[in-house]
Amino acid sequence: MAAETLINAGLGVDVYESMPTLGRKFLRAGLGGLNITHSEPFEVFCTRYGDKQQKMQEMLDAFTPGSLCEWVHGLGIETFVGTSGRVFPKEMKAAPLLRAWVHRLRSAGVRFHLNHSWRGFNEQGHLRFSNSTEEFSINPDAVILALGGASWPQLGSTGTWLSWLNEIGVETEPWQSANCGFDVAWSEHIREKFDGMPLKTVSLTFTDLQGRKETRQGELLIKEYGIEGGLIYSFSKRLRDFISAKGEATVMLDLLPGRTKERVVKDLSRPRGSRSLSRHLQNCLGNDALKRALLYERVQRKTFDEPQALAKFIKALPLTLKSPRPIVEAISSAGGVSFSSLDEHLMLKKLPGTFVAGEMIDWEAPTGGYLLTACFASGRWAANGVIEWLGQKL
Repeated sequence: MAAETLINAGLGVDVYESMPTLGRKFLRAGLGGLNITHSEPFEVFCTRYGDKQQKMQEMLDAFTPGSLCEWVHGLGIETFVGTSGRVFPKEMKAAPLLRAWVHRLRSAGVRFHLNHSWRGFNEQGHLRFSNSTEEFSINPDAVILALGGASWPQLGSTGTWLSWLNEIGVETEPWQSANCGFDVAWSEHIREKFDGMPLKTVSLTFTDLQGRKETRQGELLIKEYGIEGGLIYSFSKRLRDFISAKGEATVMLDLLPGRTKERVVKDLSRPRGSRSLSRHLQNCLGNDALKRALLYERVQRKTFDEPQALAKFIKALPLTLKSPRPIVEAISSAGGVSFSSLDEHLMLKKLPGTFVAGEMIDWEAPTGGYLLTACFASGRWAANGVIEWLGQKL
């Protein structure tokens, strides 16, 4: 996105890419359907960046979700809004969009250098690179670093560059998992029988360190190690902070968000007759073996004979999370270059002429199109910063 903005301004642009092909993480994001942005009201959209909203606001104002959709349409790719409000390409794939985009950039004059790894700075402060045959240095008029965070390192975003920026005095925050799963101490039964099974139509309630209580409905995925999925991702920062401060965090799961507690009590109070407890629960609560297994896992057996007490757990089943999963498993990462090290154009204060963009900056957002939108917006913002900075030098 930065390259496109710069080439359209008449500047010469070279892109150095460490991987053999372009956009590997972009393609990975599109495996389940490329969620490019979200259609919710813009004022709500911007709140998804949490405590970094103020820092991100100008970039988002300059390149809104609507602007992003128009840009995608300009590449000949149609979009549609899903039932969740998320925006996707009509074909649900990243590859056609990436091919059209790279073709347009090459045609405009952007020069791509693949299999080129950045190695930091030399003694003169020039950029060091290596490829399969040589090491060399370049000294461009301006630089945009778009190095990614530390999640999915196999796709190129290793986060190992932090030390090079620290050496020149750039302030950074340590990497942390974002949009990640969490460890839960499951029984052997849950681990073996339900690993990989979705927990559908539940709501999750969590009260964070500031006492703010929030409830969201969605879907979770049970894993041998614990849980993951979009519902837990939306709470990941607050859960991570809580666990860091308290050692663990407890969330409440409503297994039947479509029914009131009174209705659940009424259903549980039906005569059981000769039916087994499991069959009785199935008749009352629906044919969901995973939900029943979670109740057996967390609730004392005597409680199953008390409709009022059991209904309480069905509507608020406590689940204790021990720790976030390792960053190599996370969808995205928190940490990176601190905003305090950047000017208003995303230029490094310690290194005039060098700008940063994307996930290498210390911000985070939940899944739902917010990550891609902010990466695109920050790329354009940094590029416009370059254009202004070069103009001042002339």
